[in-house]
Amino acid sequence: MDVQTLTYIIVGFTFAIYIGIAIWARAGTTKEFYIAGGGVHPVMNGMATAADWMSAASFISLAGIVSFTGSDGSVYLLGWTGGYVLLALCMVPYLRKFGKFTVPDFIGDRYYSDTARIVAVVCAIFICFTYIAGQMRGVGVVFSRFLEVEIETGVVIGMAVVFFYAVLGGMKGITYTQVAQYCVLIFAFMVPAIFISVMMTGQVIPQIGFGSELVDGSGYLLDKLDGLSKELGFGAYTEGRKSTLDVFCITGALMVGTAGLPHVIVRFFTVPKVKDSRISAGWALVFIGIMYTTIPALASFARVNMINTINGPEMTGTAYSDAPSWIKNWEKTGLITFTDKNGDGKMFYSGDERNEMKIDRDIIVLANPEIANLPAWVIALVAAGGLAAALSTSAGLLLVISTSVSHDLLKKTLMPDISDKTELMYARIAAAFGIVFAGYFGINPPGFVAAVVAFAFGLAASSLFPAIIMGIFNKKMNKEGAIAGMVFGLIFTTSYIVYFKFINPSMNVSENWFLGISPEGIGTIGMLVNFGTAFIVAKFTAEVPQDVQDMVESIRFPKGAGEAHDH
Repeated sequence: MDVQTLTYIIVGFTFAIYIGIAIWARAGTTKEFYIAGGGVHPVMNGMATAADWMSAASFISLAGIVSFTGSDGSVYLLGWTGGYVLLALCMVPYLRKFGKFTVPDFIGDRYYSDTARIVAVVCAIFICFTYIAGQMRGVGVVFSRFLEVEIETGVVIGMAVVFFYAVLGGMKGITYTQVAQYCVLIFAFMVPAIFISVMMTGQVIPQIGFGSELVDGSGYLLDKLDGLSKELGFGAYTEGRKSTLDVFCITGALMVGTAGLPHVIVRFFTVPKVKDSRISAGWALVFIGIMYTTIPALASFARVNMINTINGPEMTGTAYSDAPSWIKNWEKTGLITFTDKNGDGKMFYSGDERNEMKIDRDIIVLANPEIANLPAWVIALVAAGGLAAALSTSAGLLLVISTSVSHDLLKKTLMPDISDKTELMYARIAAAFGIVFAGYFGINPPGFVAAVVAFAFGLAASSLFPAIIMGIFNKKMNKEGAIAGMVFGLIFTTSYIVYFKFINPSMNVSENWFLGISPEGIGTIGMLVNFGTAFIVAKFTAEVPQDVQDMVESIRFPKGAGEAHDH
């Protein structure tokens, strides 16, 4: 059976499961729509959280970044994983104890201001739209290659599936669908990684294969990669080329951005108790770690195989007429192009003027099984995994958009007297509009998947994170300070990204960046702008009401706790 037929069967089967779960778990109340009724088991919630968080950027694009940039790509692994630890330790228990299941709701009540709530709604929607664009781009890439349809058509199909189970099931449907999606995506990611690790190093565990000798006797995997990379003009694979400050800023932006992502935070309100939210966070980290510790190995395997396939064992090039099927297949999507510069009819891939191949880094994970000549069912499985990763995160983001509009903007601010039924209707309407906008940005994406997602993290780092963390740990921070901080942090970060990525992309080089900090890392500076603005404004404006200060004290200390003293 060919790859396309198998892909239709496997993807169709997984889609049927998702839709079936959505019908079974459809939401009937606002509580079920927003927080799945608050009764999800911590282990199940950990799995759903992992699927929610491990988006198309993690599944499709992250290994591609590490494969193409070497150690520089590790900033994404460090930032996203470290951010999850920060979220679990410093924020989840306190937000859960506060009892507000959306970030704008927390900010609105903590800063005793509808204006603060509306600013937070704008920030949340802005972040989610930026993030969801990357997911839809991932959906389009998978569909265009494996189902041989246009990227635009693939995006529309993905929109329809997400819309169905997100709008029908709300958080309840999304949670149980994400459990199924996690099982699909992790199986789809690990199977080819294990296959290739055994083929190249003889090791069943990819993480061990990463530091092992190759079975062909050509030395250790990373030594071979370093040698190939230098020979082809890329620079050593294991040596970073980014400045230390930029690495620090990108890692920082991803860390604090993770801790400020609204669609991740809301997941910890779907479990029954505060204790369960901690357990859930721990399980999520375990489930996430399975993929994240495999990514560097998979990226390295893929790069060696790709270079050997294109350049041949002697590194002199391979005749285009003899090009393997994976190159011809991906050429149809426009994500690989070959330009015969010297007219010898041979393909050659390098990091200098000899290069004749343009390869989109988003294809690495999806093309990996084909490059390694794995069975057709593995190739089809990876396609299903990529779709599961993109759709799971899209659904979570879509829910944040709909709850921000229906609950935070309408119910809490503009239309406080609407009934639960009316609120639920508005939530579904908002989700419908959200998916249309997301689809547009998926068809017209502002960059490759992980970069788009990285911008979302930068925006979260510069806007919502400081407001949340000051709201928990600084009872003296007032509404004026928080609002000013969010506005200035978001404007600064957005302006920097838009200028270098859209208005003047030719200037997007380290020599022109502020202190050499890339747009991916500017969220860290935006966070400092937010904190600085907030503290300055708070110093010259009214103090926080005493009842709000007491409320902040109460969420940071268990009931009955107090200072130690002698009797």
